[in-house]
Amino acid sequence: MPPNWYDRHILPTALDLACGMPMISRMRQLIVPKAEGRVLEVGIGTGLNIRHYDKRQVTHITGLDPALQMHPLTRERIARAGLTVDLVGLSAEKIPLPDASFDTVLITYTLCTIPDAHSALLEMHRVLKPGGKLLFCEHGHAPDASVARWQERLQPLWGKVAGGCQLGRDIPALLRGAGFRLPGLETGYLPGPKPFTFHYWGEALPVRAP
Repeated sequence: MPPNWYDRHILPTALDLACGMPMISRMRQLIVPKAEGRVLEVGIGTGLNIRHYDKRQVTHITGLDPALQMHPLTRERIARAGLTVDLVGLSAEKIPLPDASFDTVLITYTLCTIPDAHSALLEMHRVLKPGGKLLFCEHGHAPDASVARWQERLQPLWGKVAGGCQLGRDIPALLRGAGFRLPGLETGYLPGPKPFTFHYWGEALPVRAP
């Protein structure tokens, strides 16, 4: 198999199908319409969030994603939605955008695949305006010890077939470690195999230095 053939030809379609399942779409419906003003969507992928934005609240969207092979499908969805979206084909660890330039940062099913999630979250904190918010919906570390052990067992294979996805990341710890507070954090299992379905979602607010 040629290098990266799987990532170029199979992975985008597989992720689009997996991340577009009904229960995942319902989570997107809970989070995405809360975005407002100038929005940075980190990990825009194939554009599955596009149809959930509230056009009355959003003035502009910048979509960040290093996986350029996914962007043709993203552009199709943007065109159908009638939104203004700029696509930036870069990773989130170094966001090439000014400080305090967005009202909302949106991440859905993104932190699991960013190699250096801490650096990426620090960058998201940096580009948020005072009073801005980070909206998130992520799967991650399960609170039940038996499920967490299965996450560890499955990780070596899962990471290879799912684009580097990490099953057991501690999402609240990552957010707090990057200077966010989490009022109203919600958690729970979605339908499906438990190692893959424990979720964290809500709104993270940046803590500013005095």
